[in-house]
Order: sequence, then structure tokens, then C-alpha cells
Amino acid sequence: MTENTTFLKDIQVGLSHAPKYISSKYFYDKAGDQLFRQIMKMPEYYPFDAEMEIFREQSESLIESFELNPDVEFDLIELGAGDGKKTQHLLKTLLAKKYKFKYIPVDISQNTLDVIENRMDDILVNLEIMPKQGDYFQVLDELIASRKPKIVLFIGSTLGNMEDEVAKDFLNQIAVHLKPDEKLLLGLDQIKSAEIVLPAYNDVAGITRDFNLNLLRRINRELNADFILENFEHAPEYDEKEGIAKSFLKSKKDQKVFIRDLNHTFHFAENELIHTEISRKYNDEILKEIIKGSDLKISKKFLDSREYFADYILTKK
Repeated sequence: MTENTTFLKDIQVGLSHAPKYISSKYFYDKAGDQLFRQIMKMPEYYPFDAEMEIFREQSESLIESFELNPDVEFDLIELGAGDGKKTQHLLKTLLAKKYKFKYIPVDISQNTLDVIENRMDDILVNLEIMPKQGDYFQVLDELIASRKPKIVLFIGSTLGNMEDEVAKDFLNQIAVHLKPDEKLLLGLDQIKSAEIVLPAYNDVAGITRDFNLNLLRRINRELNADFILENFEHAPEYDEKEGIAKSFLKSKKDQKVFIRDLNHTFHFAENELIHTEISRKYNDEILKEIIKGSDLKISKKFLDSREYFADYILTKK
């Protein structure tokens, strides 16, 4: 099944469902990538800066928590590598301390991997880097035969974009690919008040709005649809008690949209919502529940100075 065929099928299923939804994985076309990089620079979007502070200020402590033998070469595997701006602080410290390792960024986007490889080549000339394009677990399957110890990074609170049951399954699959005492560095946004969280998903400049509306623009372009973007608005919500932020696109009027590649017309009632993204916020209790039965245990927790964000060290039992 081609990528476009999968996109077509997923849109058909999502917009036929009650309530309607579109998977957040479709945010990231070329325009979506650029918009997300802009979001990370917005003053309201605290998660990036908070985790960046941890990597910038506490890299030595993070490395100590890995409990590595400096004489044994290891693989540092980053799932969903992004632009590498946070990871570079960790890599720089590892190189300065003469650790022997190979950095393996993994991403479904070859463009992302090309960007990070060029970036690291420019700033860390002694880094041994081996980018891997593909599904996370397919790549981990390839690497599991290696006798070298593994440290896996999954940062940026990407786990928060998964429903709890999906997150449980995801971490369990990572645990299966780790040997006893190998570690996962997991970055998670912490539960906070709505006055802090909501603006991060509804910035004044409207970049997050454009990021969500870009989904409809992508459907128009790739699936020959006739969404009128002005007829939809970005509508984020946050349940402070549950610690879950959700993003929606809301139909401003009763309307119909035709998707030519599906030869189907979809009806949208006034104020009807299309769910586009979940962003679960965590605390220790929630994480313990998520990893229950996975053979992972919390070994260490690192917080930024405002305690907005945590990087957890999880160890395979």
C-alpha cells in the first residue's frame, strides 16, 4: 500500500467516523514541518524550551544516569529525531568525555534525517552518525542483534500524542527490544494549570491554528478535495483534571465537502468538531500506570527549573 493510498484510506475512515477525526501523523508534510518549527519558537510553547534547558544544563547528570562503561562502545538510538537541537548537548558532552558510541537517529522522514545529519556534521565533526529511515520498531528489530549496549531516546513528549492504551503498547514494544539494564530516556510534559497549557496550543500569532488548518490544505492538494479553510476554525481544549489537551477543527457553518479521490461528499454540521490531536500531560503516577507490566522501571527523573517538563530514565528490569 502506497503512502498516498494509506492517507486516502485513513481520511475516509476518519471523516466517516462519529465523531470525526484525522490522525495527527498527517500534520507533517513539508508545510507542516515548517509550521511546527515556528510553533516551537513561540513564547507560549514552553515544552521545547523546558526540555532544552534540561539537556543544556543537565547533560552530565543524564549521562551518569545511563550507567555506561566508558570502555564499552554503545549505540545511542533516537526515535523521532527532529532537528537534533536538544540532543546535540548530550552528544557534545559524550564526545567531550571520550565515550565510544554511534548516534543512530531514526525517523520516517528522510528529509528530517538529511537535515539532522548535515547539522551534526557541521557542529560535531567527530560524531559517528548512522541515520536510519523507517518505522521505529523495524529499525529496532535490525539493531537488536547487535551485542553493543543500547540507550534509546524518545523525547519531546511525543508519547503524549498517544492515547493511554497505545502509549502502553508502544513502551512495551520498546522494552521488548531492550536487554536487562538498558535504558530509555523518555521526555514527558508534566500536568499543569490550563492557563499555562492552553496558550501553548493556541498562540496569539495563530501559528498553531495554521498548523491544524494545513491538514485540510493537504487533503485538498493530495486528495483533490474542496475544503474552504475559512469555514473552519482551530478549537483547542484542556481538561486540567485529566491532564489531557485536545485539538479540534470546528466547522463554522453547515456545509458539504467533496473529496474527488474518494468520490464522496462529507457533511459537516455547524460547530461539528474534527479531532486532530491529543497531548497527554504526565506525572509519576500516570507514567507508573502506563509502564505497568512492561518490564520498565523509573530509575531517575530530571526536571527543568520551572518543573514544567521531565526527562525520565526508564531501565529494563
